[in-house]
Amino acid sequence: MSNRLKNEKSPYLLQHRENPVDWYPWGDEAFRKAFDENKPVFLSIGYSTCHWCHVMAHESFENEEVAALLNKEFVSIKVDKEERPDIDAVYMTVCQTVTGSGGWPLTVIMTPEQKPFFVGTYFPKNSRYGRPGLMEILREAALLWKNQRKDLENNGEMLADAVRRRYQSLAVSADKLDKTLLARACTMYLRQFDWKWGGFGTAPKFPAAHNLLFLMCYGRSENNAAAIRMVEMTLETMAKGGICDHIGGGFSRYSTDDQWLVPHFEKMLYDNALLLWAYAEAYRLTEKSVYRDVARDTADYMLRELWGEGFYCGQDADSDGIEGKYYVFTPGEIKSVLGEKDGEKFCDLYNMTAQGNFEGKSIPNRIGKDLTDNLNSKEHKAWKKKLYDYRLKRTKLHKDDKVLLSWNGWAMIALVRAGDILGEPSYIDAAVKTEKFIREKMTDENNRLFLRYREGETANAGQLDDYAVYTLALIELYESTFDIEYLEEALFRAGQIRALFEDREEGGYYMTAADGEVLISRPKETYDGAVPSGNSVMAMVLQRLAFLTGEKEWQEAADRQLHFCAGELYEYPTGYSFALLALSASLYPHKELVCTIKENAPEMLKHYLKKYPAEEISVLVKTEKNRERLTKCAPFTAGYPVPETEARYYLCENGACQMPRALEEIEKYL
Repeated sequence: MSNRLKNEKSPYLLQHRENPVDWYPWGDEAFRKAFDENKPVFLSIGYSTCHWCHVMAHESFENEEVAALLNKEFVSIKVDKEERPDIDAVYMTVCQTVTGSGGWPLTVIMTPEQKPFFVGTYFPKNSRYGRPGLMEILREAALLWKNQRKDLENNGEMLADAVRRRYQSLAVSADKLDKTLLARACTMYLRQFDWKWGGFGTAPKFPAAHNLLFLMCYGRSENNAAAIRMVEMTLETMAKGGICDHIGGGFSRYSTDDQWLVPHFEKMLYDNALLLWAYAEAYRLTEKSVYRDVARDTADYMLRELWGEGFYCGQDADSDGIEGKYYVFTPGEIKSVLGEKDGEKFCDLYNMTAQGNFEGKSIPNRIGKDLTDNLNSKEHKAWKKKLYDYRLKRTKLHKDDKVLLSWNGWAMIALVRAGDILGEPSYIDAAVKTEKFIREKMTDENNRLFLRYREGETANAGQLDDYAVYTLALIELYESTFDIEYLEEALFRAGQIRALFEDREEGGYYMTAADGEVLISRPKETYDGAVPSGNSVMAMVLQRLAFLTGEKEWQEAADRQLHFCAGELYEYPTGYSFALLALSASLYPHKELVCTIKENAPEMLKHYLKKYPAEEISVLVKTEKNRERLTKCAPFTAGYPVPETEARYYLCENGACQMPRALEEIEKYL
């Protein structure tokens, strides 16, 4: 029996490529076959580190009985949600519309015209505990397709219409945007906050670092101690818990309990990137060494474990088929590696006991301890290195080695921020290297971006998130290095996004390009879930470009985008924290600083800028070499002369500019 996915490069598709199911990739061939053979389409959407995707594959897709039924009655398609987020978004909306919830694996049965008439998530092979079994569902669907096909097609059309209406309804504008919206969001976060263990709501708890970034911005701007306390308590309790890898650095996906002790052990690039950004910003805000240390551990983990050709997606929770096996220890193991005396000390520091805290073994954690106790001593670092090396030899973690453009964009942003704040130029160098990789390996001959790269192969047209996050990363790189090429590229990409993705009638930006593949609806997502949405990122991109260039065109585009986002913000502001961060940039005082200098940006300028978030100040550097190129990007700089001797600084705020001064004189205004 042929398996049409055997040559696909996605780890999710490769995971079960020897399955007896005759899987097809999403595309014309599969739908044409369904049409020609008069069969419905069975669609499974999942991803490589999804636990229940693995369970369903093992129970059903590897089973000869299930495969025989699927191959006889359906055309089966498997999709990696990380490679085709547009397909996932459309059919997840269907699932949420029908069932009120969603998740993965996402199971859909549809017509050859892509109209869904059945949708759900995980199904066991046979019915149990009130949950219908996949075999029963498939038999019933096949029977209905033969006997009541018209009814199924009508149901599919109704669901497709409902999805289209849902996306249209997102285009709601607000008459007014002001700080009361930010205050309302902060109040809602206060109500949701866990004042015992930090974080928001109850288990399972997700880090949601963009919530913390907004609260830091709001707390700093409004001198709101409660907002800052929510951030600090969350960052500290996460850094103590088992969700933090105390041996190798980095964070797991989420915690299964309230106190951040027992995680779902998979590690994802985007979580670690956003948390790196949050911990670095917390260090900038408070100058507490614990945030600096966690940020460094997280950045070092990303560079050591996830960098290959670009940054890989992440690492599985399981080793040898057992969740968490890689991360847990017994006291005996610790002592065998460190020796009796040092092992005893380590076990005491990290709450490691004979009874354990996870299936008879211990997840290292610092709950109930002081985070600063001897953790930076040479002795302690040597212990961790020994345990890390032992852990590597004891068992292996599967790595999802896809390179996704948008996730690499978040890694670049976080590394630039952390590099500037912590004074670690190697982090900025890694971001520069990543950008070069994207330009050389993930860009086609027409200067369009690809969504995914793996083992020398690119696939899938870039979507809004890819373009928007990459553009924001380019802006960050410019304001860190002052290399004019990054600003030029950011302006080009922003113009490209507007041309390819903007909804000029109802506002906002579609997920897919205007010339992209046509699905049953063209999604337009705004919710800031595990990562900020492309629409929220675009609000930030456009506002930052407006500040940098001084051009009316970009400010008008930013205003349109913020008004588009406002419709959702007013309904549920805590679901749109990155859009709130973009709105904050437009509502609070913002400074623009132009440095004119004969050659390169002075190190003293970079030192001063460590203190100020990019959302509060925009900086341009004009030199003899870049003056013409900078004038094209930011025409208002044309009249600023380049001095022959020392640098001069022009500071503007709220439309008013000061006389040029030396940096020492202008610092008091920053």
